Amino acid sequence: MARLFDAYIIVDWSAASKPALGANSIWVGALARDARLKFQFQSANPSTRKKARELIQGLTERFVKRGDKVLIGFDFSLGYPAGTAALAGLASDRPAWQAMHEYLATKVKETEDNSNTRFAVAASLNYAMSKGPVPFWGAPAKDRLTTLASTRGNFDEVGLNEYRRVERWVREAYKAKPKSGWQLYGAGSVGSQSLLGIPTVHALGQSLPNSKIWPFETGFGPMDAESLEGTDVVFAEVYPSLIEAKPRTGEVLDQAQVEAMARHYYSLDEAGRLGALFGLPEGLSGDEIAQIEGEEGWILLK
Repeated sequence: MARLFDAYIIVDWSAASKPALGANSIWVGALARDARLKFQFQSANPSTRKKARELIQGLTERFVKRGDKVLIGFDFSLGYPAGTAALAGLASDRPAWQAMHEYLATKVKETEDNSNTRFAVAASLNYAMSKGPVPFWGAPAKDRLTTLASTRGNFDEVGLNEYRRVERWVREAYKAKPKSGWQLYGAGSVGSQSLLGIPTVHALGQSLPNSKIWPFETGFGPMDAESLEGTDVVFAEVYPSLIEAKPRTGEVLDQAQVEAMARHYYSLDEAGRLGALFGLPEGLSGDEIAQIEGEEGWILLK
């Protein structure tokens, strides 16, 4: 069975508010064919999100131009728990995930040096959803407001889940502990990465023709050559902690993780097993599937 993809790009994101390099900064890893048609891995450590976006776009355009199909994995949440967009009063004439992506792409502002408005945007969304400091939480002292506190609030007050279905799934199936997308600050928080990463995914989707976000724009279903016809780029959410990564001498863990993930998906693809991972997870109800495809998203699990 032929591979589905010819290039695998894995992105380890960062919510740093100033340029950063090394550990806990942005790493972009690409496994693709070289001039001799051998798969080679290369990584880059752009110091800002703007540079990272330009790098990802440039790499992808180059791969697509030569006829490659490209899988791009991002290590942050691409969606929010079901009901978020409606509670925030976002446009109801389009899928909830799309309304949120468009909102964040418009509202989140960044400068060339990585400073950004993520805490203000979260506080504004909290006001729209609860008039108080729920559901987003976590901020340094200078960014705390009456609608954005340092500690977790009561989710029962807003009627939203703290975790998406996929995060609960990972906890149950893999005994891992993915963080909630509502947490913006502190160890392991992924919320700020999502607020700052989703606008990048939106921008890439706008600038890269024939690209789709899984499962929002593809639906659940095993992928094969036929289902990928007319699609050059697939964006997916990934969870690097599920794959063992061993840094070489001089490497940081983030760098090793993007390589391990790229090689993992390549190996599955070579074995004809990657396509099945895009299919419907077992045991989900029809309502859950609709919520996942319409707003929450899913992780491309191993």
